[in-house]
Amino acid sequence: MEERKASIKKFWYNDNTVGYIFSLPFIIGFLAFTLIPIAVSMYYSVTDYKLGQTPAFIGIQNYLDLLKDERFINSVKVTLIYVITSVPTKLIFALFVAYLLTQGRRGVTFYRSLYYVPSLIGGSIAVALVWKTIFSRKGLANTILASLGLQKLSWLGDPKLSMGILVLMSAWQFGSSMIIFAAGLKEIPGSYYEAAEIDGANKWQRFLRITLPCLSPIILYNLVMQTITAFMAFTQAFVITQGGPNDATNFYALYVYNHAFKWSNMGYASAMSWLMLVLISLITFILFKSSKFWVFSEADQ
Repeated sequence: MEERKASIKKFWYNDNTVGYIFSLPFIIGFLAFTLIPIAVSMYYSVTDYKLGQTPAFIGIQNYLDLLKDERFINSVKVTLIYVITSVPTKLIFALFVAYLLTQGRRGVTFYRSLYYVPSLIGGSIAVALVWKTIFSRKGLANTILASLGLQKLSWLGDPKLSMGILVLMSAWQFGSSMIIFAAGLKEIPGSYYEAAEIDGANKWQRFLRITLPCLSPIILYNLVMQTITAFMAFTQAFVITQGGPNDATNFYALYVYNHAFKWSNMGYASAMSWLMLVLISLITFILFKSSKFWVFSEADQ
């Protein structure tokens, strides 16, 4: 009996046991909300499964059907256009503001926090509704145009304008990238700029020849993270445009959602999700492979 109590006590007071107990909530959450759903979605992707019905194995038929689905192909095209336009726009804004906020001016901490706020709330339903109201037919944007004597625009009814609104909303949420850029800018040694100034380099030359190369690893990080985020864009299209007009903003994630929960076609949606994973992985791989041509590293010198 004493030996049993001693072994139990030894078990409970073991460092490994304490570690397992503290990590147990994460392990349970990872299994319940990540690993198991991933495995289940992989199985559903090769079945004809509608919510409330028994899955029927059909092999790769869902994937073959996707290649013939014009709305699916359009959603890929629309999402790629969004990624190609929104990510560079956001990063340019973020780098520009970060550069201004690292020049040693008064109150930069306050402005840095102020610019970061949209990134904290930008993906919320409430903010999307505000943007929808601003660009509605009788919204603030058209009110300003009317006050200037200009014709009102159908911001959300025109395919080109509606995509522009979503790109603008994405660019407005540049705060997280800005903070990372600002941290990177502060790590660039001032001696680099002093030496360049002595050699007669102007501000633009110092930015191109010193700031951008030294900041290139951080640019790569932000580029990869924001690209992945843009591919998963959903809330703004779901709330503001509902994928319209004429599927002009029918993003990939929105099309997956519609198949899964609006049309109850869970097997088809699972196949789309796995193709999205493959697409994002491929683009991320290309970005990392191409980085050796433009990312500066002191270790390579």
